[in-house]
Amino acid sequence: MTITPDNRSERVDLRMTPAAKRTLMQAAAVENKTLTDFLLDRGLQAAFDTLADRRTFVLDDERWQAFVAELDRPPLDNPRLRELLNRRPAWEA
Repeated sequence: MTITPDNRSERVDLRMTPAAKRTLMQAAAVENKTLTDFLLDRGLQAAFDTLADRRTFVLDDERWQAFVAELDRPPLDNPRLRELLNRRPAWEA
């Protein structure tokens, strides 16, 4: 994902210690980036990694087959759930 200055319209303000800011600025300088670009690149990568952990999961062959078998299994009869789904909603009463 390429971010150019032209399409940046949102702002985030951060409070930090002077030592934390110095460390971040040093790290940005090592990568020849502005502090903003460094924080945005690293922050987005961390966000993508965090979200990927919640959207993707990997199973070995045995567990995948068990997962698919559970998905293919017909649902158990649940009379209370059937009753709830057949009831007229309160906002339509």
